[in-house]
Amino acid sequence: MNKESECEKMPTVHIEADKSDVAPVVIMPGDPKRVEYIVNKYLSDAKLINEVRNELGYTGYYKNKKVTIFSSGMGIPSMGIYSYELFKDYDVEAIIRIGSAGSYSEELNVGDLFLVESSYSDSNYASSFGGGSDKIVYSHAGLNEKIITTARLHGMKLRAGRCHSTEAFYKENFDFKKFRNDYNCDCVEMETFSLFINAQELHKKASCILTISDSYVTKEELNSSQREHDFDEMIKLALETALTIN
Repeated sequence: MNKESECEKMPTVHIEADKSDVAPVVIMPGDPKRVEYIVNKYLSDAKLINEVRNELGYTGYYKNKKVTIFSSGMGIPSMGIYSYELFKDYDVEAIIRIGSAGSYSEELNVGDLFLVESSYSDSNYASSFGGGSDKIVYSHAGLNEKIITTARLHGMKLRAGRCHSTEAFYKENFDFKKFRNDYNCDCVEMETFSLFINAQELHKKASCILTISDSYVTKEELNSSQREHDFDEMIKLALETALTIN
């Protein structure tokens, strides 16, 4: 094996896949079980390419488009690791995160689809990674336009705005209205901030589609089984968008 071939097959610390097995477009849920659900329901000729630390990755075909489905794990640090390695070491060009979020807004209800145009966080990830102190980071405008167009073509209602990307799932004396009023955050999740920072720093494309799974306003919420299996509209939107990415 020559030196170039060795480089092609060299895994990272967290990903064991051969470089050639990862598609240029990655759909990235947080939950490994959601990866398996997507693969089993939507992909053909799927191949398991990663199971290190049980963060599952599969590459297969959706309507003849090669696509990789890869779990990010939970939280800004975990997403930071996997999206960085996929962008930097596997030449991935675009990542669409799909996940769940809690609504801060009376206008954003459980079951709604939400496109994250920007992400606010108190995380120090930006300063640790790129030396900046950004608190708001943006998704890729061109990729967002593809998602919006695809949603329109398929008759899907899609809201868009800013999310709060938090490092703490459990919080004492938490006032969601502060993030709604002071930072214009419509909802909360835990991964977009590091994904968007990585994409920005590495000159890649990243966006995020969320399904609202619970509401701080109405106290309504989906259970764990629903969170795993009832996100088909979001999944379809991500996969259909992948077809439009060259």
